[in-house]
Amino acid sequence: MALPVLGAALGWALWRARRTGAARWWLPALTAAVAMAAVPALVVPFKALIGRPGPPGPPADETGFFPSGHTATAAVAYGAAALLLCPRPGQRLRRTVLAAVALLNVGVGVGLVRCAYHWPLDVVASWCVTGCLLWAVVRLSRSSHLSRPSRSAPASEAPGTTATTPPS
Repeated sequence: MALPVLGAALGWALWRARRTGAARWWLPALTAAVAMAAVPALVVPFKALIGRPGPPGPPADETGFFPSGHTATAAVAYGAAALLLCPRPGQRLRRTVLAAVALLNVGVGVGLVRCAYHWPLDVVASWCVTGCLLWAVVRLSRSSHLSRPSRSAPASEAPGTTATTPPS
């Protein structure tokens, strides 16, 4: 369910940003999509490297449970969707949506542990990976709203001025 939710949020965010004519309107959606694509790229090698067995239960004979891919997928997809749908920090709606997403992800993690699909540490590790990915989404998509000249440009090269050469 998480991937269709993110897909709908990506489509809506792209449509909304394009319609408003924002500079780099595609950047927030792109960063969210890249973060989602990074989940298996990060989780699968860790699972193969660590090879941790699962808790006693249905898939107990298998290995590769650390970190939880289901937890990471849900957290990144729902978290990125919330950030796309409510892009302005400090907005009351954004805080409410992010709190609901956090509660939903806690439910996903608790459900996976209670059904004996993961150890609690598998879920917590996925939340740590997710936190890094969502932090990158926030930082990179924030730059799409900041369309200002580079600070390193000298004053003589500011927009609307012409550079002069000092006499030799």
